[in-house]
Amino acid sequence: MLPTREEALKLIRDGLLFNPGPWGKHCLTAAHCAEKIASACGDMDVEKAYILGLLHDIGRKFGVRHLGHVYDGYVYMKSLGYDEVAKICLTHSFNNHTIDEYIGKFDVTDEELTIIKTELAKTIYDEYDRLIQLCDCLAGAEGVLDIENRMNDVKKRYGFYPQDKWNSNINLKQYFEGKMNKDIYLICEKDTFAPGDL
Repeated sequence: MLPTREEALKLIRDGLLFNPGPWGKHCLTAAHCAEKIASACGDMDVEKAYILGLLHDIGRKFGVRHLGHVYDGYVYMKSLGYDEVAKICLTHSFNNHTIDEYIGKFDVTDEELTIIKTELAKTIYDEYDRLIQLCDCLAGAEGVLDIENRMNDVKKRYGFYPQDKWNSNINLKQYFEGKMNKDIYLICEKDTFAPGDL
């Protein structure tokens, strides 16, 4: 089950009341990219893509956490019955199906880590998981970013960027460009899009 677009926007606005920050505009940008790419693909549910892009980081509602936001988003969306969103909250950070390449602090309890690992192991990725992984990498709070610039920025901030994850993001870009037969930055309106106010 999925929330409607309006319900998803309400969840983000509510989340920002609890934990204000640039993550809201990052989510708006990811949703914009997901909607545009899904539309250009022609065989994807555009509304679903937008909603999943919008809510992939909803776990940030519960405060400043790194790996913790994956757990928080997953559990929160499960509690509301939004299983498809819960899946995206879980998968968007793990391109290669392993938590070993997570960039950031492992700020979770042993129990939370076990749940993430167990649920991730059971999960079969589909095109929506892949789409949101890509859009997460394209989305800045200020707009659509060059994917390599974004990864280099993360590398600078954290001191490393796993090569497998880097390669995976480049492969995802190439996959969706091949599917659309169009340049991803043109489709996502990189030079003109800026997220509005929530």
